[in-house]
Amino acid sequence: WRSSATCKPWQSGRFPPRVWERRQPPSGKGINTTAGQGQQVGAQEKQVLEDLEMPFARRETETLFQEQPETGNQYLEDALLRSYLKTHLPPKVLEEVHQDLERFGNRLLTKIKPLGWECELNPPVFRQYDAWGRRVDQIVTCSAWRKMKEISAEEGLIAEAYERRYSSWSRLHQAVKLYLFSSCSGGFNCPLAMTDGAAKVIESLGIPGSLKNAFDHLTSRDPKKFWTSGQWMTERRGGSDVANGTETVARKQPDGTYRLYGFKWFTSAADSDMTLTLARIADAEGHVKQGSSGLSLFFLKVRDEEGKLNSIQVQRLKDKLGTRQMATAELWLDGAKAELISAEGRGVASISNMLNITRIHNVIGAVASMRRMISLSREYARRRVAFGKLLKDHPLHMQTIARMEVQTRGAFLLLMEIVRLLGLVETNMASEQDQLLLRLLIPVAKLYTGKQASAVAVEAMESFGGQGYMEDTGLPVILRDTLVLSIWEGTTNILSLDVLRSLTKSQGQVMAVFFSTVQKKLELASSAAKLEPAVKQTQDAISSLARFTQAAGSKGALTMELAARDFSYTLARIYAGRALLIEHAARPDASSTDISAARRWCHQELCPVATELQNSSYEAEEALMDSTLVYEGSPACGSRL
Repeated sequence: WRSSATCKPWQSGRFPPRVWERRQPPSGKGINTTAGQGQQVGAQEKQVLEDLEMPFARRETETLFQEQPETGNQYLEDALLRSYLKTHLPPKVLEEVHQDLERFGNRLLTKIKPLGWECELNPPVFRQYDAWGRRVDQIVTCSAWRKMKEISAEEGLIAEAYERRYSSWSRLHQAVKLYLFSSCSGGFNCPLAMTDGAAKVIESLGIPGSLKNAFDHLTSRDPKKFWTSGQWMTERRGGSDVANGTETVARKQPDGTYRLYGFKWFTSAADSDMTLTLARIADAEGHVKQGSSGLSLFFLKVRDEEGKLNSIQVQRLKDKLGTRQMATAELWLDGAKAELISAEGRGVASISNMLNITRIHNVIGAVASMRRMISLSREYARRRVAFGKLLKDHPLHMQTIARMEVQTRGAFLLLMEIVRLLGLVETNMASEQDQLLLRLLIPVAKLYTGKQASAVAVEAMESFGGQGYMEDTGLPVILRDTLVLSIWEGTTNILSLDVLRSLTKSQGQVMAVFFSTVQKKLELASSAAKLEPAVKQTQDAISSLARFTQAAGSKGALTMELAARDFSYTLARIYAGRALLIEHAARPDASSTDISAARRWCHQELCPVATELQNSSYEAEEALMDSTLVYEGSPACGSRL
């Protein structure tokens, strides 16, 4: 279980060992996009073309076939991020945050990114028995993974949100650092998500004395004290239905603690120091209460004071499609010592804060992977020659990347809006409207950006041609790790239904807040002539959405369930794209690209739920036909569906 392995060095001595062309510019450095490099870039592009025209025998001997894309400081190269911070942060906060992010961007480039690749090359290994047949249940991680934990503490990737040096802006500062860190982290962004979620739960409980030590460890900047947390919710039945799928039993002990007995089927970051988990408390006769009201939340340390496992047996590590850098395991809890931290039967309610945080981290990962893939694609386009010219000089190629860029910008602004609202809530500065809007936007953003990220990753991979399919370019790693984002912390359909629950719980107030907020943002842009088409299209979409909500209200629960996915997409497209992109483009110092992005977002269907309602897609007859279409020709066709 102890992390005692040492990573294997790369044979090539480079980061990462890739199958790109090894010819480098005379300076020995890759092309970057920082200011003052325009002449150098032009000269390098000219050299690429001259090399191709030169007879093969006269070309540089190390030249192969491909040019490796190289990016620089992620923060300095992210124009949208920098313009957003300049627009929203108070001047003094902006000055300090800018310095921190520029420094962090350099550390990412020179230190953290190589460690991330080492984590990919050296995934965790499960050692169940020692040489003498004794069961030891060790999850062995590489030195780079352990170094990532130290860096996370040093950079305050969790602490920043809880120290609140910048009041409500501290959460946004943390989110930006996580956004920059995510694609370089070698999968360590996942345990950080659960660590942040655990810290949030403990804080929401008032940091009781028994949990003060754990909270201090979770939010520490000291690498020797910093803890990460797991999140052990999924059991043998799997899925999001924890109310009916949780079988773990908690038995109370004479000293007031509990012993947990059960099987945890999917435990991410199984090498963490602690975890929060759900279980059913057994009464004196050994009976437990079923359903969500029978679930309580527990805190447990993974190891005791001597470093031994807390009555936990590791069954195996999960063989996953992606996120292979992180240990995900199946665990038996055979009397694990735990502390009840929620009110009895209030476990599901108590983990809501954790789910909100981990879903926001999911959005961070999605937007970060989109930005990373586009950064690589655009740099490759400045180096790769096809059909006699650079890819960047092929209009269709650039149109494809530009469309991905527009999607990424909308997703980024939606992320920033959520963490801005969360910062207000955490510092008691949020209005009731802010709180309602945050409750709605978290599941909307999670489900929509998860789908966006997968689509952008696939499209960006294609922009590299066959090279994008090569494992040692690192591009397939990004794609695999991105695919989990629409599954982890709730699939698209599960979250769509959660969006409906937010409407029901607020008795429709959240939609009133949504409409008024969008209208206010559009009013700010009403005087900008260049944005007039985008503003009108958004207003038309809002009207269509309002008509849908009125019509659906009289059609019953089935209509809303069938419409849930399209309804959530509609909310995302109207708010993320139209309202936020238009608001950003209406700034006095907005660039032409800001305006273009807002206008281009309007080219897509903004209110798909209204269109599908007109197509009768949500009628009971269509629901029956859905089953008929799916099962035609299958053995189930003759059974009752």
